[in-house]
Amino acid sequence: MLTRRLAALVLGAAIVIALVLLRAADPYAVRVVRETTFDTFQQIRPRTAPADLPVRIVDIDEASLAAIGQWPWPRRDMAQIATRLIELGAAVVVFDVLFSEPDRWSPAAITGAGADYDATFASALSSGPTVLVMSRAMGGSQPPAPKAGFAITGNDILASLPSLNGVAAPLPALADAAMGLGVASLDREGAGVARRLPLLWSNGTAPLPTLAVEALRVAQGASTLVVLGDTAGAGTVAGLRVGQFDIPTGPDGDMWLYYRDLPPSTYVSAAQVLGEGYSSLGPLLSGHIVLVGASAAGLLDIRASALGEAVPGVSIHLQALEQMLTGTFLHRADWVGGLELLIIAVSGFAVVLVLLLTGPLVGLAFSLMIAALATAGSWLAFSQFGVLLDPSFALFAALVTYAAMAFFRFAVTDADKRRIRKAFAHYVEPSLLTQIEANAGLLKLGGDVREMTVMFSDVRNFTALSERTAPADLVTMLNRLFAGLGAAIVAHHGTIDKFMGDAIMAFWNAPVDVPRHARHACEAALDMRAALRALNAQQAEPVAIGIGISTGPALVGNMGFEARFDYSCIGDTVNVASRLEGACRSVGYDILVTAETRAAAPELAFLAAGSVVLKGISQPEPIHLLVGDEVLADSEAFTTLAAAHEALLATWAGGAAAEPVFERCRILATSIDPRLIDFYDAGLTRSADFQSSQPATA
Repeated sequence: MLTRRLAALVLGAAIVIALVLLRAADPYAVRVVRETTFDTFQQIRPRTAPADLPVRIVDIDEASLAAIGQWPWPRRDMAQIATRLIELGAAVVVFDVLFSEPDRWSPAAITGAGADYDATFASALSSGPTVLVMSRAMGGSQPPAPKAGFAITGNDILASLPSLNGVAAPLPALADAAMGLGVASLDREGAGVARRLPLLWSNGTAPLPTLAVEALRVAQGASTLVVLGDTAGAGTVAGLRVGQFDIPTGPDGDMWLYYRDLPPSTYVSAAQVLGEGYSSLGPLLSGHIVLVGASAAGLLDIRASALGEAVPGVSIHLQALEQMLTGTFLHRADWVGGLELLIIAVSGFAVVLVLLLTGPLVGLAFSLMIAALATAGSWLAFSQFGVLLDPSFALFAALVTYAAMAFFRFAVTDADKRRIRKAFAHYVEPSLLTQIEANAGLLKLGGDVREMTVMFSDVRNFTALSERTAPADLVTMLNRLFAGLGAAIVAHHGTIDKFMGDAIMAFWNAPVDVPRHARHACEAALDMRAALRALNAQQAEPVAIGIGISTGPALVGNMGFEARFDYSCIGDTVNVASRLEGACRSVGYDILVTAETRAAAPELAFLAAGSVVLKGISQPEPIHLLVGDEVLADSEAFTTLAAAHEALLATWAGGAAAEPVFERCRILATSIDPRLIDFYDAGLTRSADFQSSQPATA
């Protein structure tokens, strides 16, 4: 026993030391997990800021491109933007746009004579406080000298700053005209999530400020930036003073970005500034730092933020400016990494000792306590003090240490108890398997009648598709399709009954109770539609599906014989769902539900679709289109469409001419769901379906 405990202690110590060394080496995977954890903290608690911060973005958005024309715009237009923003009282106008080549639209460039738009733009830049940008570029030109003066305390800090070996810089005439010149590059790597913004760069002989720093300097009319070097002689950066603002930095002169969700009022469309009514923007822009940048996707200035969103690069500079203006910073000093190593070592050895002295259950409880304390401490440090303390590796270390020690204990002391279980003979749905394990009496034939929601889904024109597709490619496509559709069903508590060729049958409210099962089925159908859209974006030939949903009583249980059976359901509700799926073709829409399903999920966006005669069903079945979720149902656009839709169905039911309201419905449908156009077109040949019963209120 003593030998076993000594071996366990040695093993535990070796594991803890190895984990500490791994964290000290800080490989790429460890950094990714750590920074992703910090992203999660921001997503849980984004930065807050006053509503009246003096920073705005003039956005070259899709609406601006549609109104002004394709990019690049003539420098005459950029000159007009600069002139008008200065006229409106902007504290500084910052162009997060590169002007590294002469204007190709300038008459002087086209004909050799006439107006020089670059000269016009330079004149506009010189008329007020303006800042231009340069960007790091492989093989670019030599970085220019900074426009700001620098006062540096401590030792030379250039070696600590990221280097600009080459840049794409604005034309000399434009650079000379602007009061400031900043670096637009967002990080050292130039890709991925923008988490840390270098505030200073090195051109080899002097520091160069980032765009946000230069904008803040020019807005205050400051001529000099003060760089606070370390006092230990290491040549690193401790902070930066821009006018009246003190900004703490990391050793390399960078700042952790702390994001918030920007309100819509942050953005002003460039089309508005160039429009006739631009003077009305005065109260919104006067006294503000105004950044001119692009959010249009085609201009390729989109980056990922720590909030998990794709955002324009110019908005990241604005986030940094807001942090500087409000003094809201995140900190990760050198001592934080040392504290993390200490936590890993102490908690690791504690887990080893507790496991040796007690047992797996107490050890598990202790490990979970360590994990909870590490997470809570890290969150407290972030939320209260802005300190980025990483809990992820401490959690990983506790898990690895516990797992290794528990396995060792199990392997050494409990080897005689191990048994290999026989494979389970019947493969069933997970929730049903849980019930069988709790009650073996379920493994018998029979069933019971209960209220259920049943769904059938089928691929459209599958036979033709299979003829055009190689068998191996077809199987791959079906597996990808079923993976996406099946995940949507399971995510909404559905039970997948079976895959039938290119079709899926699923049901809700069995074998376990599912409250609001009709709504869950409808939401699953909407997610299936979204999954199909994502799948179609990745393959050459798009796939279409039809979905039928029915709610009502059905017999559910084990069907078959004693040696082999399936858990399934039968009844009219199942038949109606199957027939509805088939009716999607003639109705011209992809998701059809019964009146009972609609009544059980009234908050979703439905439209009545008349009544159809289903094979094997004696009476015409009233059906409804599932258009979207409750957000769409509450929207003004859908309310307008629903009213027009009801009028159209009433007109069809009365046999009257429906041309005006028909066209109105088709137009309204374009902005909500273009699939509805097929429904309206198909409705012209389904007059009997609408005359057989008055449609329900849409």
